[in-house]
Amino acid sequence: MKTIDELLAEGVAGKRVFVRADLNVPLDGTTITDDGRIRAVRPTVAELAAAGARVIVASHLGRPKGAPDPAFSLAPAAARLGELLGAEVAFATDTVGESARATVAALTDGQVAVIENLRFNAGETSKDDAERGAFADRLAELADVYVGDGFGAVHRKHASVFDLPARLPHAAGGLIATEVGVLKKLTEDVARPYAVVLGGAKVSDKLGVIDHLLEKADRILIGGGMAYTFLKAQGHEVGISLLQEDQVPAVQGYLKRAEELGVEFVLPVDVLVAGEFPDLKTKAPAHPTTVAADAIPADQEGLDIGPETRALYAAKLADAATVFWNGPMGVFEHPDYAEGTKAVAQALVDSQAFSVVGGGDSAAAVRILGFDENAFGHISTGGGASLEYLEGKTLPGLAALED
Repeated sequence: MKTIDELLAEGVAGKRVFVRADLNVPLDGTTITDDGRIRAVRPTVAELAAAGARVIVASHLGRPKGAPDPAFSLAPAAARLGELLGAEVAFATDTVGESARATVAALTDGQVAVIENLRFNAGETSKDDAERGAFADRLAELADVYVGDGFGAVHRKHASVFDLPARLPHAAGGLIATEVGVLKKLTEDVARPYAVVLGGAKVSDKLGVIDHLLEKADRILIGGGMAYTFLKAQGHEVGISLLQEDQVPAVQGYLKRAEELGVEFVLPVDVLVAGEFPDLKTKAPAHPTTVAADAIPADQEGLDIGPETRALYAAKLADAATVFWNGPMGVFEHPDYAEGTKAVAQALVDSQAFSVVGGGDSAAAVRILGFDENAFGHISTGGGASLEYLEGKTLPGLAALED
């Protein structure tokens, strides 16, 4: 896999360099609520521009249905990238149409442009190879060189991620090189004890990584909505908590296998419950009750891990040498249910472990809850990509960058 350093050494001055970034940031209207992914790709864009490249940044945002949708425009991301670069960034109002062609043609050496949301074209995400390839052909007309640096999208077999690199000389950007290097530390010659913290809503999203990590981790801590399927698998009442009943047999199998392998599975011992889901817009007081994890009332919903569990999890992380964390411990967006996620983040900050925050909501939580990002070993920009890498899957976007 060619690196960006090798590409720069060959010279990019005057060349049109297509950077597949991940600018898929959360928006409140047109206001970016977490610019972490834009900041993560800024160094690659800045390096290319400083070397005289004519940089074309492309990304998806959200899930538009193959047609333009103003709610998913990349215009706010383009403006924020310009602020971070300290330079004007041109913006094309389409992906491969008249605006994109004109915007790219107007670039001079060292200038940067962002083209509109790639998913405004159905060819980007098409499962039909020909349709996807046709879109990649049109994207290829805009550029001379391809740099893949959108780690959050490398697990997708999409036109700009998988098909386009085959049509242009290509290299991996600095962000992807960093992400892959970190993930290798979690899969090859791991420093032990190795602790994994998994949260989030659905246990089905994490089954593959649990299956793989049972062979690698020393202990696995479970929180978030997925914890209630584990508690149910142990025969406990979970009330109206989030539950994937169809996954209970699989979870029971993992618990049994963990015991056989000597992997410590740590589940909540107490939880915060309420009779209804909190209002995340007004953040009105929710007045939760703390109950034992095996005594959730039938009319209550578990929404965060409790104080005893927070202390337990902090103790289980204190002596770890390596920690991977993916998924919040509760509904962290509401202050009454943020303490569990805060406790895990603080435990990672306090430990001497090489800590990796695995993208997605957990990465957003770290920033929203006010933690210094530099206090962690690494904060990933790709939750789904990180999980699939840890499952041992081949990621299309990484495979496409191999020579």
